[in-house]
Amino acid sequence: MMDLSVYPMGKRARLYRIFYEKGVVPGKAMLLPIDQGLEHGPSDFFDNPESAHPDYQIKIALEGGYSAIVMHIGLAEKFLSRFSGQVPLVLKLNGKTNIPPDDEALSPLVAKVEDAVRLGADAIGYTLYVGTPKQFEDIRQFMEVRREAERLGIPVIVWAYPRGRYVEMKGGKDSLYAVDYAARVAVEVGADVIKLNIPKLDIKRAVEMPEPYRSIVKEMDEFQAIKKVIDSACGVPVIIAGGEKGDEEALLEKARLCVKAGVAGFNFGRNVWERPFDEAMALTERLKQVLAGN
Repeated sequence: MMDLSVYPMGKRARLYRIFYEKGVVPGKAMLLPIDQGLEHGPSDFFDNPESAHPDYQIKIALEGGYSAIVMHIGLAEKFLSRFSGQVPLVLKLNGKTNIPPDDEALSPLVAKVEDAVRLGADAIGYTLYVGTPKQFEDIRQFMEVRREAERLGIPVIVWAYPRGRYVEMKGGKDSLYAVDYAARVAVEVGADVIKLNIPKLDIKRAVEMPEPYRSIVKEMDEFQAIKKVIDSACGVPVIIAGGEKGDEEALLEKARLCVKAGVAGFNFGRNVWERPFDEAMALTERLKQVLAGN
């Protein structure tokens, strides 16, 4: 169970709402992100055209009992206001298109911490690209966000994403080395909650990774890899990203491994809202059962 006593009062109150008042079970949360329109473009909505309008995701979050919905400021201001208090908000403060290559990855601010407070958000989200040539600017930008979040008492969820050519040279952005490093970086720079991808065990690329990862990855299974990155978060709550839509049973099996390893929640978007509403709701219920340990 999460120890909220380590957080100052404002952050503690907001985290309590996400992980306890709106939590699936005490200390566990399910977030529904809809930041993909900026990050990936309209193509993510092609499989389910109804999902292109934010009302669709808001309805899923409301009827599915999600702990919060994740939005950029334009969607939050225009579409979420009539549901204020019913669907908690995580305001995503930065974002970028996927048009430039990963080596140029820097996610600029599109909103400020004070916007999140004004909109009644319970947390802010920040994407930190670990390992890019522009990480100096990224970390400096995050420092300013973190300081303002501390002043205003709002938790910071860090999307800790390895990116760039140097990451690709050392096993790739989803390797155990890269995800594990990103988890530790997020702790070091001041994340209150960390969002991570599940590390992939690509044995063929193990030779590209520095030691000791080159050796240990050959002896690990998926559960042990997930447990390793959670341990590297040093007790800071970790929520797991769902990634692109995939097979439902495979997704649920990965979710079970994550719960067994100690995750504090899921941040599954496309895997949920790219499906028709009834299917999205059915999957939501199954994910809630997994998070509850059933």
